[in-house]
Amino acid sequence: MKKIFFIFIINLFPAQQTWTLKECLDYASANHPLIKQATVNIQKSDHQIAASKGMLLPSVNAGVNHSYSFGSSINQSNNQREALNTQYDQIFAQANVELFNWRNYLNISLSKLNKTTNTYKLKQAQNEVKLNVVQTFFAYQNSKSWLEVLQTQISGIEEQIRRTEKEVEIGNRPKSDIYDIKANLGTLQEQWVSAKNQRDLAKINLLNALNMRDDSIDFVMTEENLLTENFSDSGFTQKLIENNPAYKTILAEIQVKEKSISVERSAYLPTLTGNYSWSTFYNRFLGNNQMVNTNFSDQFSQNKNQSVSFGLNIPIFNRFQIKNNVEIAKLNVINSNYDKDLIVNDLTKSINSIKAQYLNAQEKFNLLELNFENQRLSFQKSEEKYKEGLMDAYTFFIVRNNWLQANFNLINSKNDVMQQTELLKILQNGF
Repeated sequence: MKKIFFIFIINLFPAQQTWTLKECLDYASANHPLIKQATVNIQKSDHQIAASKGMLLPSVNAGVNHSYSFGSSINQSNNQREALNTQYDQIFAQANVELFNWRNYLNISLSKLNKTTNTYKLKQAQNEVKLNVVQTFFAYQNSKSWLEVLQTQISGIEEQIRRTEKEVEIGNRPKSDIYDIKANLGTLQEQWVSAKNQRDLAKINLLNALNMRDDSIDFVMTEENLLTENFSDSGFTQKLIENNPAYKTILAEIQVKEKSISVERSAYLPTLTGNYSWSTFYNRFLGNNQMVNTNFSDQFSQNKNQSVSFGLNIPIFNRFQIKNNVEIAKLNVINSNYDKDLIVNDLTKSINSIKAQYLNAQEKFNLLELNFENQRLSFQKSEEKYKEGLMDAYTFFIVRNNWLQANFNLINSKNDVMQQTELLKILQNGF
């Protein structure tokens, strides 16, 4: 019975799911609203291309009109105005087509360029989301590691208090050792509360970066070998910039703006249109027995009419609207080139910052590895001295905390190297 109850409890409270950085990146890439919006914009671009191509096709309309006329009106049989009450029905169909309008062809090209831009924007959104996830993921790992270090320190100092109290009872230690240790316990507990709050906030930020509202997942690190990046290539930064989707996006937007100049200029060109229409009508006199009504089928056949027309429209003067639109389009191109300069500056800063932080983190990690080993050996010797009564409790407490701090510094430094490596991977993947 107890076994069944235990199984029931396990099923009721399943183990917390754990995600690595890779799983976080995969989830964010598929579910973040920024990426979904960018995907929708690509779909919109497909419809815009189809709509632009549709402008080359004729538009066809058909309709039926039904009306009554009372009083003075035109007699359809003799084309004379008379006092008549009539019913009038008309059936018509017409087709209009722009035989030549250069703007239609330019709009097709413009729509295709907009789709290319939106494709780059999708990759740009993915990169931005991934970069944010990486930063918040490692911020959470660092805050969690610090909390674990403080917890270890508190557990160690509580155990040390218990042992010291026993030694004080038998006279091996002075009672002041207990006061010295307890004086630091409160400080550590206060730091633990702050560290716990920092860890919780870091996890909230990570969940927000993933667009998750359910706090049912723990995020863990995987053991990975640290990779060494080669920055000896003089064109390293430039290559990353040219391969970055933000840079490709602004280049595509400049092409769009340049094409817009041609679109605006096309308003100077003449347009040629064609029109075809077909119609017939039925007319019936109401309330007048002296007037003879021809039946519907005869009127339908007798009143048929077809027409074909062509029109040429030549712009001559448009109140300087076209000229100003062209100039505005040119200024938009100039602005976009300035935007490109800003993006290049921002990317250069970001890439060089990541590069510098990576190199510094790598160097710091190598130094901390040596320091950690020295701190470990110092702790071992101090522990032996403390057990032999050659070191007081407070000094041993300091040595022990220094070793734990060195352990955290090493973990934090390793996380920093891994973080900069992951950021570089995202930038190197480009488009």
